[in-house]
Amino acid sequence: MSQKVLTNCRAATMAMTGAPYGLIEDCAVVLSSGRIDWIGPRTELSPTQLALPSTDLEGRLLTPALVDCHTHLVHGGNRAREFEMRLQGASYTEIAQAGGGIVSTVAATRGACEEDLVASALPRLDALIAEGVATIEIKSGYGLDLETELRMLRVARRLGMLRAVAIRTTFLGAHAVPTEFDGRADQYIDDICIPALRAAHAEGLVDAVDGFCEGIAFSPAQVARVFAVAQDLGLPVKIHAEQLSNLGGARLAAGFGALSADHLEYLDAAGVQAMAAAGTVAVILPGAFYTLRETQAPPIDLLRRYGVPMAVATDANPGSSPMTSLLLAMNMAATLFGMTPEEALAGTTRHAARALGLADRGMLAPGLRADMAVWDVGHPAELAYRIGFNPLHARLYGGEP
Repeated sequence: MSQKVLTNCRAATMAMTGAPYGLIEDCAVVLSSGRIDWIGPRTELSPTQLALPSTDLEGRLLTPALVDCHTHLVHGGNRAREFEMRLQGASYTEIAQAGGGIVSTVAATRGACEEDLVASALPRLDALIAEGVATIEIKSGYGLDLETELRMLRVARRLGMLRAVAIRTTFLGAHAVPTEFDGRADQYIDDICIPALRAAHAEGLVDAVDGFCEGIAFSPAQVARVFAVAQDLGLPVKIHAEQLSNLGGARLAAGFGALSADHLEYLDAAGVQAMAAAGTVAVILPGAFYTLRETQAPPIDLLRRYGVPMAVATDANPGSSPMTSLLLAMNMAATLFGMTPEEALAGTTRHAARALGLADRGMLAPGLRADMAVWDVGHPAELAYRIGFNPLHARLYGGEP
């Protein structure tokens, strides 16, 4: 059993200790076989611990490694042309109805082989890793046929073997209705989405199941059918809900005990209450709000009032959030939505891990994974404060740099 000690750091443990950020001044951390064995003030190290090999962090800030709990990192092509269209006044819905949006990425993704998808995703993945991210969720949903949905999930799994990062895969077959099923969303659910979900589960490719509950995507009843199959397969669910309108998707997902409901700009009090009762995490996605130039922000104060945990993620995707900076997402969550820097950091650590159903990371505490980030900053608020600046000094994954 290999053990070592990190000393001389300021640790934002993000544990709910009562202290802001769970902060421990002049902290030491004992690592053992990829996990945290002990953490506390350096003066409380035992003689045995003091004799272990040690690394002096020279007063730097130590936090849990970051968790990006909502991305669409694997896809073909890009949608820079749609970016131009939006700047010329076209809405998200108008672009989708004109054959753009998700379905345009579907065509590019269907035409890309597995190696091409790996090669295009790696730079996006590396950008997140370079900001201290150690766990990333990746969704399917740009195939919308059985073959491509499975290909995307296989690529996501491969990325976790090519880099020192934990990948959680989410099946998002209910992302959009492909053109060949135009006007036949229920048939698409029956003929493609549910069979693809069953096949992906049989191949061991799925950690969770998602659905886009929106007027331009699927109705609550259609998403519920997919979730019922997920439930039968023993898979947890998540949902894209209340981004452009309020169809009650968050309440639906909460009824299935969802891990998270994401976007939530149009979430109402009934949806918040349902999420609170179910323990469903609200995943705040400021990148899409910013890119789409939306004006209605998610109800942060209401989520606070009912104690709903708030995660923050990039929503990295080629259309509505072409962003691969979780630090920028933290800044946007604070600047655009009024989240505090502490809420933003909790949203990319403790609450983001919870949104993925992971209880072994997201905080610095004994028994948890030694996934940690070392920062060249004096106070944790600086992580949300700066724009376009990466102060990462080192990232540890399972205790190893």
